Amino acid sequence: MFPEFAVIPAVDMQDGQVVQLVGGERGTERTYGDPVEAARRWVEAGAETLHLVDLDGAFEGERANAPAIESILDARDRWAAGEDSPVGEAVEVDVQLGGGIRTAADATDLLSAGVDRVILGTAAVEEPEIVERISDDHPGTVMVSLDAKDGEVVVSGWTEGTGLDPAEAAGRYEDLGAGAILFTDVDVEGRLEGVRTDPVRRVVEAVDVPVVASGGVATIDDVRSLRAAGASAVVVGSALYEGQFTLEEAQAAVE
Repeated sequence: MFPEFAVIPAVDMQDGQVVQLVGGERGTERTYGDPVEAARRWVEAGAETLHLVDLDGAFEGERANAPAIESILDARDRWAAGEDSPVGEAVEVDVQLGGGIRTAADATDLLSAGVDRVILGTAAVEEPEIVERISDDHPGTVMVSLDAKDGEVVVSGWTEGTGLDPAEAAGRYEDLGAGAILFTDVDVEGRLEGVRTDPVRRVVEAVDVPVVASGGVATIDDVRSLRAAGASAVVVGSALYEGQFTLEEAQAAVE
């Protein structure tokens, strides 16, 4: 997973549309259109992984954007077969998905449907053993999402504190079999004001599995800074949708 540093575009979905939230708060969203068109755009630009989040699922606990996700998976399969490919030839794209995945059965169903990695946040905090259960049957497919606000892991769409320290929690989930950690700095998420590398570095130093950083990216220098902090990949949303830089530019900057 992530043998080289990866820049991963986010496709966050709410009410069937691509959105970006500011600070993780509902009601702050900016809307960017159809999820399948967004996925196609990023693959055409060179994305090798797509980061899908069902925001309604994250907040409500039920995956409300399943039809859009299924459409993206169907399109991804066609592109892999060379049909209607954004790049004019067969292209392989990984899909990682989070938001509203609350049980091992949910995760297994998604993996069977073609999702490459499931992202567990609330479920992993409420029932840590779920990480071990899924990982035993599907090694390397669980990415645990640790979303931090004021230095504390938060869940249920970033609305509830847990008292957990992100770095300490990352180590525990690695022991349970997590294949990667997704660390989101909620305090800077969606603000286009830059990243904070110290929290990322603390999580990176706590584990041996890949750490994917998210939150606050506004410039290509932010991408470089997260790589320097030890992240294996970065998820970028608002900066790409708002045209702060292109995916091609970001990838070229870290090659």
